Amino acid sequence: MSELIPMVLFLSIAAVLGAHILTRHKERITIIERGLKADDYTALYKYAARQVYPMTSLKWGLILLLIGAAVLIGLWMRQAYDVEEGVFFGLIALAAGIGLLAFYAIARKQVKA
Repeated sequence: MSELIPMVLFLSIAAVLGAHILTRHKERITIIERGLKADDYTALYKYAARQVYPMTSLKWGLILLLIGAAVLIGLWMRQAYDVEEGVFFGLIALAAGIGLLAFYAIARKQVKA
């Protein structure tokens, strides 16, 4: 079983690299077939990659903050009340849900304003 782990690791790396090279080749062939210049295509690709929703940082900040608080509460509950480990998953899911709801409320206020 332990021999399988390095083989899977190297096969996974090879598959990702192969997919990257194949995709890059297909893009170049498409550029040549359509008669586009490489500079036009590069500028278009960079513009599409730069569009980011500005409230994304707020969303992930709220979610991670509340998940961290849930883990701390779970650790405290485990030490103080000797609860089982299954409580962690429930607390994490609850905290992530509360974070998403808080983000929705904040984003909705921003859109209305």
